[in-house]
Amino acid sequence: MSEHVDTSRRRFIGGTAGAAAGMSIAPGVFLNQVAQAKPADQPVTSENRWGMLIDTNKCGDGCDACVRGCMEENGWGDINDSEPHSAPEQKAQWIRIVELRDTRTGYAHQLPLMCQHCKHPPCVDVCPTGASMKRADGIVLVDKHICIGCRYCMMACPYKARSFIHEDLQDQLVVAPRGKGTVESCTLCVHRVDRDGADAVPACAEACAAEGHDAFVFGDLNDPNSEISRQLALHGGTEIRADLGLDLGVRYRGI
Repeated sequence: MSEHVDTSRRRFIGGTAGAAAGMSIAPGVFLNQVAQAKPADQPVTSENRWGMLIDTNKCGDGCDACVRGCMEENGWGDINDSEPHSAPEQKAQWIRIVELRDTRTGYAHQLPLMCQHCKHPPCVDVCPTGASMKRADGIVLVDKHICIGCRYCMMACPYKARSFIHEDLQDQLVVAPRGKGTVESCTLCVHRVDRDGADAVPACAEACAAEGHDAFVFGDLNDPNSEISRQLALHGGTEIRADLGLDLGVRYRGI
């Protein structure tokens, strides 16, 4: 089992996933090895756990800068017209704006919702090929090379954070490979994390700051001296559906 991938909780195929090398999982599709997210000479480690803190009190009314920033960085959505035959609800959506409304008072505010990068991700549990994986540093990804498009991960995700690609795609970006018949979601801009480490700023956070809101704080949850850890220690943070016990990498303030 790869030291870079947390597969300890996967039980989908009867506890035999670790011994499934070379096994046929579908006609013409073979599982040869568990996915690797980084080259062997650049290993990630569990010393870091990358996460995000989002202060919804700072989100501008009607602002979608974070969504636009993610689109431009990763090549999905309006800036890529490769899904002309898909309905709006079928198209890729790595991050979306959700409105929260108090039915008693009518008060409403919004928050950005994306993959929550769970410590115990249900999507990884149900994936039969190892395509859905969690790196040692906490980032949850999909390996498009071995994703068979079964969409079990989409059904397992409590946050509806994953999208299935129904059409051939054009104009893909090197930093975000995509493909018809595969599932995709927020990667925490893993290419920036691998390049910049603790200095990385995901595109959503960068776009938010450019609008003057500064609602996002990205950093290492394992480092008590990081800005995100200091903010959580001072003001706390809320996990969406904390009752599920998934230990989310994305926390919120103001909800």
